Formats: sequence, C-alpha cells, structure tokens
Amino acid sequence: MKSNCPPGRGAVEALAELDEAEARRALGALTSEERGAFAADWPSWAHEGQAPEHEAWRVWVLLAGRGFGKTRAGAEWVSDFAREHPGAAVALVGATVEEARSVMIEGRSGLLAVARHSERERMRWEPSRRRLVFASGAEAFLYSAANPESLRGPEHHIAWCDELAKWRRGQAAWDNLRLGLRLGERPQALVTTTPRPVAALKHVLALDGTVLTGGATRDNPHVPDDFLDAVEAAHKGTRFGRQELEGVLLDDVEGTLWPRALIESSRGTVASNCPRVVVGVDPPASVAGTCGIVVCGMGADGTCHVLADCSAGGLTPEGWARRVAQGADAWGAHRVVAEQNNGGAMVAAVLRGADAGLPVTLVHAADGKAARAEPVAVLFEAGKARFAGAFPELEDELAGFTPAGWRGAGASPDRADAMIWAITELAVKPPRAPPRVRGL
Repeated sequence: MKSNCPPGRGAVEALAELDEAEARRALGALTSEERGAFAADWPSWAHEGQAPEHEAWRVWVLLAGRGFGKTRAGAEWVSDFAREHPGAAVALVGATVEEARSVMIEGRSGLLAVARHSERERMRWEPSRRRLVFASGAEAFLYSAANPESLRGPEHHIAWCDELAKWRRGQAAWDNLRLGLRLGERPQALVTTTPRPVAALKHVLALDGTVLTGGATRDNPHVPDDFLDAVEAAHKGTRFGRQELEGVLLDDVEGTLWPRALIESSRGTVASNCPRVVVGVDPPASVAGTCGIVVCGMGADGTCHVLADCSAGGLTPEGWARRVAQGADAWGAHRVVAEQNNGGAMVAAVLRGADAGLPVTLVHAADGKAARAEPVAVLFEAGKARFAGAFPELEDELAGFTPAGWRGAGASPDRADAMIWAITELAVKPPRAPPRVRGL
C-alpha cells in the first residue's frame, strides 16, 4: 500500500493480507491526512450486511448475531446523515435510556467513538437533556421504548432503533415513533437487533418498504478467532446459538407439533450405545432433490435418539445409496427403512447394490405426513425421543409440522420424513417378532 494510495475497498483488502508489522509500516507511510481519510472511509471498511443494497427504503432492519457490527453500522449511518443534514432531528431509541446512552452514544462503536477527529471538539453531549449535538448542528435525542408516551409529539427526520426485539412495550413504542417520523422528503428508520420472534419485530419486517440485511457473528473479520471458537463450541446449532450467533429469526409455525422450546428441551447426549440402530431414508424424486438420510437409535431404556443427519442433495441414486451405506456402517445400523413412493423396487435395488448385507425395509406413505408425524412428536413430548446433538436443518423441517400437515418453508421435509420413518420403525411399530416353528 503506497503512501499516495486513496482510501477504498482495495486498500482495506490489501491491508488485511499483511501481517501486523507490514500493516504498521504501510500505515506509517501515509500522511496524517491520508490516515484520517482512510479511517473515516466507512463504506470501504463495512462488511457485507452493514449497508443496504439501495436507498429506496422506509425501514432498514439489520438483523444479525452478536458482535456482527450492528452498532457500528447504526452509528455510521446516523453520523453520515447528520453531516449531510445540518438541521436534522434524529431519534435514538433503546430498550431503556441507560442502554441507549451506554451503547448508542458512549459505546465503543457509538456515535462519539465513530465521529471524525475534526468533528469531536464541535460535538456536544448533554446527558441531562438526553441530547447529542453534532458538529453540523444536527441533533439526536434519546428515548426509552419502555416509555412509549415520550415518543408522542416529537418529530424527526430519521430514527435509529437498537435491539427492538427486547423492547418491553415494542409495538406501542414503534407506533408512536413512526407517527413522529414526518420531517424531510424521505423519513427513514434503522432497526439494529439480534433476532427474537416477538410481535413488534415481525410487524416491522412485514411492512412495505422494509429492507433486510444482516449476518452471523463470524462474518465480522474483527472478532477474535479464540472467542468465536469458544462460543461456537458451546452454542453452535442450538436455538440460542442460531439466534445469538448466526442471527437467524426462529419462529414457531402456528400449531406446530415440534415447538422450538420442545426441540431445545429434547437435546442431550446418548448415555450409552444403542442396541438398535436404524437409518431412515426419504429418497428424492430427482437428482436435484435432497435425499433425507437420518440415523436413529434406541437405548436400553427404550428412549430413541437422533444420532446423525447424513442427508445430501444433488446425488444420483447410486450416490445417495452409498451415503446411506456409509452412514449405516459408521453407526452400526441393523436396518434401513426407506420410503418406496419414489421408485419402489429401484430404491431397494440401489440400496442393496451399495451394501448387499444391509437389511432393507420398504415402507409406503399411505397416510398423510401429519398422521405419521404425530405419534413421533408424542414420543418427544414424553421424553422418549431426544436429539443427540444439534441438527439445524432437520429441526427447521420438524418445526413446520402441524396436525393439518407440513407448513414449513421449502419444497419438502426430506430430513424430517427420514427421521420419522426411522423412529416409527424403532418405537411406533410393533416390534418384529422372532420366527417361530409351528408344531405339526
């Protein structure tokens, strides 16, 4: 990076490829003006998800995991607007005034921290008045979402709402805020929040003119790897981890047979080896589909455990048959149970071709998905079926099952169907009786 290189994405990427000593030398070669311009060039430093793809929006929701950079993105957006609009009135709304102050104003990535060096002496923070005056003369006012009436009356050009998903009186606060966003040609609101399936957030996401960006904690290149490794080891794949680290909004389908709370409470480890292990298979209708392949076992106490999700897409029949055989071998499976609707004899042939010694039972989906799913869901409710780990894609499909059928996203719940077939074989169907010799 030469001393006369302008700030920009290319310079940031080049700097990231250097080791610490080289980076220090490169930055040291810049003049103080160039270093200031480089540090202030937020669009070059922002990573994907920290800016909307276009400006034609009323509400921008930045939904992301912790440490993604939500606060920095919010502070930079407000600061840029204040620079360009000297007479602007800005609403800063947090769950409480204390949180708004400590995060949005005084935090490490807050408005005071991201201000340019030349602006800081001209900024004025007045805690007693809950007012921040920018160098341009624009003003930002702090509000607590816990007191929605405080937003009744004041008018603003833009608003930054932090952690809306934890606002105690979220809908009332949002409604009053929106009624006051009526200054300027195009009032806008930015919502920065970690996802939670609360009514206020779902309402905002459903509004016309809302754009959505975001990402996971790991998407922020400035988060230490040691921290990421530690929190992912503790929470990856769990509901908490998917929400707080991956930034995924997890919500229950109305009437679901597998509420998220049930899924989470059913997670654990297998205390001992399972005497019976079955691989459930839901073959795809075409190469483009996903073959559901789920390994389940029954412990000595009669509890079923989901052991592995080996599902895969884009495979030929021979390809997914080999994957089934590999899963069966890895877990010492005693039987494969496969739905025969998509191929019948072909399904059995390709499975036996992959492993001639593998017992294969073909089952026919005569009943609807809900009828097959309900007895298995009852086992989870009774604590007689559990997840031996985290299986996010499988769990998402299970969460879409209702007594009226499957209501989830996607074309088909292949993984869930495979799991249901396996547990049905283990615990719902009458056990297979040993052969008997009839006397004459």
